[in-house]
Amino acid sequence: LVREMDEHAKLAPSLLPKLFELGIMGIEIPEEYGGAGATLFHSVLAVESLSRVDPALGVLVDVQNTLVVNSFVRWANADLKTRYLPKLASSVIGAYCLSEEGSGSDAFALATRAVERGEGYAITGRKLWITNGSVADVAVVWARTDDRIRGFVVPTDSKGFSANETHPKLSPR
Repeated sequence: LVREMDEHAKLAPSLLPKLFELGIMGIEIPEEYGGAGATLFHSVLAVESLSRVDPALGVLVDVQNTLVVNSFVRWANADLKTRYLPKLASSVIGAYCLSEEGSGSDAFALATRAVERGEGYAITGRKLWITNGSVADVAVVWARTDDRIRGFVVPTDSKGFSANETHPKLSPR
């Protein structure tokens, strides 16, 4: 499938359930939430092995484990961990939304804003170059509030969320 996926710049949907079945989408998720309870080192080994066959698939697994899962494990409150970590270990793909056109991956230069509205926040801004963005079910979106930079959990079916074209990462078309 690697050549076909590369030519069409599209992941074969049949691979996603297999990645979850193998347990490699939740390597660093604690066992109490249905993950493997392993370490960053184990994630690196899995990503390295996958990347020998398909570097793009390796990146998908890398973002899931080292960016998305780590954000939940390190910074999410107990409710978010309980709601999302079991899903991230079993069926949900995450995207990590930091990069912007004017700031790249410099979090201190973010233009995306989050303004408190009632019991939640309204986020305005545009993120670019988001690995897993077109296949994700949930996104960790980084935005500036009045007092700091925060990560927000945004289901990708939320009003106003959209993911556009996929760009080749490994070779030009």
